[in-house]
Amino acid sequence: MAEFNAAFDRTMLNEGGYKLTSVANDKGRQTYAGLSRRANPDWNGWLGIDAGKSPTVDQVRAIYRANYWTPLKADQITNQSIASSLYDFAVNAGVNTAVKLAQIVANVVPDGVVGPKTLAAFNNIEPNLFRLAFSMAKIARYEAIVSKDRSQDKFLLGWVRRVLKDAE
Repeated sequence: MAEFNAAFDRTMLNEGGYKLTSVANDKGRQTYAGLSRRANPDWNGWLGIDAGKSPTVDQVRAIYRANYWTPLKADQITNQSIASSLYDFAVNAGVNTAVKLAQIVANVVPDGVVGPKTLAAFNNIEPNLFRLAFSMAKIARYEAIVSKDRSQDKFLLGWVRRVLKDAE
């Protein structure tokens, strides 16, 4: 079964580590260690940040596990590369979007919920085929975002690099 810590460590590299950032036109607004204040407004780490303190690694791990890994039921995915790819995209695009895109790739009705049929599809698909098709779908998704909102074009190259790194 897939391991959270391996996926988490890779995503932390993609997110640039434990830093507080505010980037103009970032729809996630302020982020810490890749956690968007907009998507995770109730995270207890924001209280520390607002008081001038850095959250602990355990606080960061806990929210990533609770809000991204667990809803994906990634512990039940047998292939680490599939679980890690799905998890990393969920962190970047949201769980519902990531699951729907992965369901399309795995030829499952895209409802955004990881149930028994979706898990079976993820566990029976050839991992390299999934990763390549999922990578193409993620790039298409990012291109659609930029086409709809040109203020997001400054993020496109970084998003594509992230996808290509994941596809390695």
